[in-house]
Amino acid sequence: MAVEYVNPPGMYRSPVFSQGIILPANARILLIGGQNSVNEKGEVVFKGDVAKQTAQALANMQKVLEAAGAGLENLVKTTIVMQQDIDLRAAFGAWMAVWDNRPNPPTVTGMRVASLANPDFLIEIEAQAVLP
Repeated sequence: MAVEYVNPPGMYRSPVFSQGIILPANARILLIGGQNSVNEKGEVVFKGDVAKQTAQALANMQKVLEAAGAGLENLVKTTIVMQQDIDLRAAFGAWMAVWDNRPNPPTVTGMRVASLANPDFLIEIEAQAVLP
């Protein structure tokens, strides 16, 4: 049984998120912890630039996917946590540059918060993927 994307008639059909996803009973699921703008040395990079921080968080997420033998097309759920005052359009642009025109986008939940674990973080992205 394959992953099934649920986008019912009468609901908005978005190119960037799915309304629901049914996972097969035997799916191996990768849980990706919150990724943010940290480099391989543990340093926060791109302070103050949400587009570049988003790109770094997505690059980190892709490294985890790759290490597990998966890719962006295997994502089924993303959660985006962002500082409450950032311009989401810049972060969205970074996501679209990575996602491109792939079919079957993951489900997405976004939250605005007063602050993240490090005051220099503007955005954090966690995800779940079904491994091939």
